[in-house]
Amino acid sequence: MTSNAVNFQGRLSASSKHVWHVHCCGWLAAFFGMLFATNALADNVLQDIAFAPLPGGQVQVTLKFAGPVAEPRIFATENPARIAVDIPDTRNAVTQRRIDVNSGATAGISAVEAAGRTRVVIDLMRPSSYQTRAEGNTFLLTINNGMGSGSATTTAVAATDQTKAISAHGTEISNIDFRRGKNGEGRVIVSFTGEGVGADLQRQGDKLTLDFSGARLPPQLAQRLDVLDFATPVQSIETRSKGNGAHLEVAVTPPFEQLAYQTGNEYVLEVSAKAKEVKRDPNAPPEYTGNRVTFNFQDIPARSVLQLIADMSDLNIVVADSVGGSVTLRLINVPWDQALDIVLQAKGLDKRRNGNVIWIAPQQEIANREQALADAHAKLQAIVETQTEYITINYGKARDIAALINLRAGGAGGGGGGAGFISSRGRVTADERTNTLLVHDTPDRIKMIRELVARIDRPVQQVLIESRIVVANDNFARDIGAKFGISGGYQVNNTVVSTAGTLIGADKMSNVALNNRFAGTGSGLPNTAPGGIGSGIQVPSLADRLNVSLPASKPTAGSFGLSILGADYLLDLELSAGQTEGKSELISSPRVITANQQEADVKQGQEIGYVTFQGGAGAATATVQFKEAVLELKVTPTITADGRVFLVLQVKKDNVAALIPNPGGGFVPQIDTRSINTAVLVDNGQTVVLGGVYEFDKSVVTTKVPWLGDIPGLGVFFRDHQTSNQKAELLIFVTPRILDEKFK
Repeated sequence: MTSNAVNFQGRLSASSKHVWHVHCCGWLAAFFGMLFATNALADNVLQDIAFAPLPGGQVQVTLKFAGPVAEPRIFATENPARIAVDIPDTRNAVTQRRIDVNSGATAGISAVEAAGRTRVVIDLMRPSSYQTRAEGNTFLLTINNGMGSGSATTTAVAATDQTKAISAHGTEISNIDFRRGKNGEGRVIVSFTGEGVGADLQRQGDKLTLDFSGARLPPQLAQRLDVLDFATPVQSIETRSKGNGAHLEVAVTPPFEQLAYQTGNEYVLEVSAKAKEVKRDPNAPPEYTGNRVTFNFQDIPARSVLQLIADMSDLNIVVADSVGGSVTLRLINVPWDQALDIVLQAKGLDKRRNGNVIWIAPQQEIANREQALADAHAKLQAIVETQTEYITINYGKARDIAALINLRAGGAGGGGGGAGFISSRGRVTADERTNTLLVHDTPDRIKMIRELVARIDRPVQQVLIESRIVVANDNFARDIGAKFGISGGYQVNNTVVSTAGTLIGADKMSNVALNNRFAGTGSGLPNTAPGGIGSGIQVPSLADRLNVSLPASKPTAGSFGLSILGADYLLDLELSAGQTEGKSELISSPRVITANQQEADVKQGQEIGYVTFQGGAGAATATVQFKEAVLELKVTPTITADGRVFLVLQVKKDNVAALIPNPGGGFVPQIDTRSINTAVLVDNGQTVVLGGVYEFDKSVVTTKVPWLGDIPGLGVFFRDHQTSNQKAELLIFVTPRILDEKFK
């Protein structure tokens, strides 16, 4: 056994060679068999990657394969914003590792191959939704502009005709599960009986909605799950059927971030709390977090101290040759990064960090080096080859954006040494016909301009402003009046004299013959024997027979009349009373939609024309003028960062009160104006009362006969009492609503 071991270590014997040959051949056969098996599995090849900008800021990425495309696994991340497409059993034959796009929300495309699969990564400038579609040997991925109110919307479409057929023939949801991740994130897992179910994820405020097209929801899964006890951002999950698919509504506590991906027959939605960004005061002292050290040295070389700090920090420290001298230290239990700063300040040194490498040199040396780098960069910019790019503007005006980009430190278009978005050699012009920017500059400046355009070329949020103007009137009037009179007749020297409108005294009544009668109808009585006893008396009209005439002034007032005809007298009594009640409400509701920080004006009404005369008599010139009587809403909304709306508005409601006769002819309109001009901060969808005017007019008028009108009870016959109450109220309500634009 010893000799065999020596032979194996030194040289191979004949038998050993034979055994080695057999084992080696077997191993090689197994290796090549595995290699061939891998090639057999990876039977598809990614041959080409192309892209094409589409209207609305969309970008269509086209992946061309050697054969039909297998169903890929697609998932998206928000930080960093990326879309990853994993194609199993596929080799990558694309030689270009990265393709720069810089259009819409898409920054670039890269493809790598590992473990028999190919991953295509689309780098985004911001989270965006996307749609996928497989057509034979081509796989299409359409990336949207990423301007929606929520995060990315994932739309997965069946990759092959086979999976589409499966989805169309009865794929259903088999289970809906919820789990809590190790970092406190909530994970919603939806399982299906088949693969290739289309999913549409959207963020709507504090909710996430999921629509699965073509996936039937069993009745036992149509329920609401309360997952509040799991202590995740997810509060509840509500599931119901919608058309030929299923709809999930996930209530989430903001702020949050979501990640969704689909693999096989499972769809996973992961919701995690968004980390709060802590803004540090730039003037605050630095925070040291290194491990604590203790130094007590007398005249130790500075380079030795730096070496000790390098050993404690596990960082690579490069010290310039010009660093020298000694330092005395007595530091007890201080962080190593603070000790490093103390040593640098004591010796007039400075540092620059790149990853885990720190370069230390005198301050002047570092300043000279950075100045040299800046000069070299400036010289490079002066000689680098410029290029021309065309950037399509989707929502703004190319002319305005070009004017913004052309601003330099020295003014608009002025020579500010290129201290702006464009260099001193660059220029930006706008084609208004196609709304396109023509940028000619260095590559790094063009990249900066593209990032600027991607940030500012966004749809402006719109606001719907609804206003209600309520004019309420309440009128009440009451009028009570009376008519009263006594008429009679008496005989003087055998002549019957009538008394009308006067009370008959007792001395005269005693002389009236008892057989004298008021008889007859009409305004007067016929004289049967004029001038004699027993003859009729001519009766005066009713107005001449009244002692008191204070009737109700309302023409529609009701009245009650009573006449008593005696032997030698006539009693007239009429009571009248009228009461009027009226209530009216005039509601006007103007509404208008306008963009953020853009004034809107809507009005409705009429212009009333009237004629005015100028000049003297006989030479007067007639001029037609107009007055407006309109309902008008003028508003300028500003959407704040916290989702509220600041309104600067003016509301006016006019109406024609009367037409005043013009001395020269015609009429001049008299306008009642109600208006309010104010500024107010309102929550989105909240209704606020801007203001109002309340008027109350109360009047009591009594017309009476002195003394007699004050007699209790009988005084009502000698007075007219009028009571009037008028109420008018004006209220103005306004409700702003921010309209959410969703770009899918």
